[in-house]
Amino acid sequence: MFLTYMQTVTKELVSWMRGHDSSIFSISVHASGRYAITTSSDTAQLWDLDTFQRKRKLNIRQSVGIQKVFFLPLSNTILSCFKDNSIFAWECDTLFCKYQLPAPPESSSIIYKVFAVTRDGRILAAGGKSNHLHLWSLEATRLFRIIQMPTKIRAIRHLEFLPDSFDAGSNQVLGILSQDGIMRFVNIQTCKLLFEIGSLDEGISSSVISPHGRYIASIMENGSLNIYSVQALTQEINKPPPPLVKVIEDLPKNIPTAGDVKMKMTSGRVLRPARCKEHKTQTRIIKQDLTGNLENKENELSDGLNKKRLQILLKGYGEYPTKYRMFIWRSLLQLPENHTAFSNLLDKGTHVAFLNLQKLYPIKSRKLLRVLQRTLSALAHWSSIFSDTPYLPLLAFPFVKLFQNNQLICFEVVATLIINWCQHWFEYFPNPPINILSMIENVLAFCDKQLLQHFIDHDITSQLYAWPLLETVFSEVLTREEWLKLFDNVFSNQPSFLLMTVVAYSTCSRAPLLNCTLKDDFTYFFHHRNNLDINVVIREAYHLMETTPADIHPDSMLDAFVALTKGQYPVFNQYPKFVVDFQRQERERIRNDELDYLRERQTVENMQAEVDQQRLEDEAWYQKQEELRKAEEARREMLLHEEEKMVQQRQRLAAVKRELKMKEIHLQDAARRHFLKLQQAQHEMELRRLDDEIERKVQMRDREIATTARDLEMRQLELESQKRLYEKNYTRNQEVFAKEFREDADAYRQKVDFEEHMFHKMIETDQTQTENAKKVIEEKLAKAEQACLNTDWKIQALHKQKCDDLQRNESYQEMTKLLRKNRRKEVELLNAMMEEEAKKWKEAEEKEFHLRAEKKASSLSDTSRNWFLKQELSAALEHAERPFSKEDSCLQREQKAPGSLARTSQLTDISGVDPSTGLPLRRSTAEWHGKKENLLKKVRDLRQRLTAQAQNRHLSQSLLAM
Repeated sequence: MFLTYMQTVTKELVSWMRGHDSSIFSISVHASGRYAITTSSDTAQLWDLDTFQRKRKLNIRQSVGIQKVFFLPLSNTILSCFKDNSIFAWECDTLFCKYQLPAPPESSSIIYKVFAVTRDGRILAAGGKSNHLHLWSLEATRLFRIIQMPTKIRAIRHLEFLPDSFDAGSNQVLGILSQDGIMRFVNIQTCKLLFEIGSLDEGISSSVISPHGRYIASIMENGSLNIYSVQALTQEINKPPPPLVKVIEDLPKNIPTAGDVKMKMTSGRVLRPARCKEHKTQTRIIKQDLTGNLENKENELSDGLNKKRLQILLKGYGEYPTKYRMFIWRSLLQLPENHTAFSNLLDKGTHVAFLNLQKLYPIKSRKLLRVLQRTLSALAHWSSIFSDTPYLPLLAFPFVKLFQNNQLICFEVVATLIINWCQHWFEYFPNPPINILSMIENVLAFCDKQLLQHFIDHDITSQLYAWPLLETVFSEVLTREEWLKLFDNVFSNQPSFLLMTVVAYSTCSRAPLLNCTLKDDFTYFFHHRNNLDINVVIREAYHLMETTPADIHPDSMLDAFVALTKGQYPVFNQYPKFVVDFQRQERERIRNDELDYLRERQTVENMQAEVDQQRLEDEAWYQKQEELRKAEEARREMLLHEEEKMVQQRQRLAAVKRELKMKEIHLQDAARRHFLKLQQAQHEMELRRLDDEIERKVQMRDREIATTARDLEMRQLELESQKRLYEKNYTRNQEVFAKEFREDADAYRQKVDFEEHMFHKMIETDQTQTENAKKVIEEKLAKAEQACLNTDWKIQALHKQKCDDLQRNESYQEMTKLLRKNRRKEVELLNAMMEEEAKKWKEAEEKEFHLRAEKKASSLSDTSRNWFLKQELSAALEHAERPFSKEDSCLQREQKAPGSLARTSQLTDISGVDPSTGLPLRRSTAEWHGKKENLLKKVRDLRQRLTAQAQNRHLSQSLLAM
């Protein structure tokens, strides 16, 4: 979306401005016409209409929309209203947040949709979808009134204040357009319904009020445009006060003639008359005033007031009503209210001549000082002479104090006063107006020569008794009420009345003045309030106006009243321009010199301040250094003392550690010796137990062999007693028995070996667990002790480690020698065993050969016996068929056994067959095997003993090293 800027005179496109993404629903223009604010649903943008560039942009969150953003009238404040009922006030120049209105009470909480502000910017009216109307005081930032509309009103569509010529901008009548299309006008102070426009059948869509509040333009819902006259709608709005004195005049009879002016008017709806179906056109005859050309037009004022009637009223009561005084003054002075021109003067900012106004005039009220500064700056921008006029603040201050809420009226009143009542004041600038003072002196000489002569005798000039009253417009010598009463008469008469008032003030005070002889007394009298009746002074001024001769009357030398021009203010150049220019140049030069001097002085002061600051910093630094030195010495002494304590504590701790270490070493040595003794005793006891076990096993084996031999002998006797028939069976049974005996012996030997293996494994596991636990404990002790050792202990430990390494090397060499000797002995033993085994195998082969020969002989004899006993043993053979099958299976298992077992079984069979030859061989073999096993066990025990001793020695050396 974009915004177009059109020229209303030429109807040409001046510029177009782009920046909104959505439609624009509100445009607000600053009173100066320089800035404008455009508002859409998502953003508000501030535009500079001089350059047609965007100055600022207000971005908001999507959840919070904008209702309206607009300028406050005659102010630089921007009011932003959001959909969450938050209202902020911003400074237009700096965009600084001035204040935020608080949240409305929950009992009357509504969502604001429409807003309206009074002309003076003090009151904000807000409404929405409710019959409640909120009135905010922007000065106090609080909600001061809630107006409840009739129940038939459900929503408010539009709000606008009706301007009033009597309220000085503090509008009291508010127009409220509701959802039913009727616009009601309510007095917000009395909450009284004054009048209303529109109807249910012919509702109003939108409405706007003219700037002066005389007309109301409304667009109806049917598309027509209605214009209402406010004066016709009510008699309470814009009604001047009724005159107290009425004059009855004879008027000539007005007969309608052809010269009469006829005007056609369409009857509007005033105070909601009954609706007619057809609009009838009424013709009214407005007659010309036959005496209009003969009247003095200057008596007719712009607001319908008559100057002569006002003067009659003033003479009757001595002053105007307080309620209507401002309105009467504006009518008498015919103020044009040029808002644009005044805003242009304000936009030029504060004049250089009045930047330090507060230093010259220290006013307590910040607001009053700011209004005075703006008014004087506007006057200085209007005409350059006012920037050099020293008495201008004194002249304008009473009017500023009176019109501080309406700066435009204040400026125009002061400007009108200067143009009319200050005529010829600046012709002798920068000196006082000698011509004006001469007029006053001439009038004083006419009415009171004695007083004038008294002034001359005491060297009192008009600059002392007249000029102080003029430059302060009597504000120093009169009270507020007296001053207002005086200026009611001043503004109602010609400009010369002010000069006559000065003369009247002196003549009415002639008694105290004649008693004054000192110049200071006269000065004090004309600069302070005196016991004087202002009514007497005013009557005296009127008397002088009537009795003063024309040749010395100020009216002959002063121009008639001239009002300010409409639209633009007139040019004011009634002063010696060269003098003003020269003074301005001199003042500019002096100001520049003063600025240079001030800059140089500021530079010198800055340098001096820097020097002083540096000196103070140096002193502070030296002082701080001294304090630091003292603190450092104190802390050094404390540190030395603490170090001494620490050294002593360390010495004591080292001594305690040394004692503990010695005790620990002694305990470790004792524990090691005790452990070695215990371990040696355990090993010896284990060796003894093993020896006893070996002996017991050997004895058991011998007993078993002897028992077996006896059993064999008994069986041999039984075999001999039996018949040859059973010899073969007996042999087979003997073999089965021998085989079972060998299996039992082997199973017993395996069981014994397994038990010995488990016992050794248990001993080794116990030793391993003990050694592991000991290692863990020793490692923990070593780690805890190692953290506390210092460098000396480390050096000693290293030295001990070297010694231990040497000892270990020696012990390793000794062990190596012992192992070598043991290996040689084992080799010799193995060789002897191999030789003995070869011998035994040779003997076994010889005996086997002899056994085979005997078996052949026995087989021959068995064949003959078998043939003889074949028939007798048939039944026995059938009965012994199953045992034979078992014996065959046993023989097959014996054949599958290892070679060593086969040889042993053969030897056993031989011994079983021939006990006389086999028993000694079995015994010698058993003895040899026992010795062999005993020797191997001793060798293994020796190895284990040497290994354990070496491990214990290495462990003790490592503990000593730790």
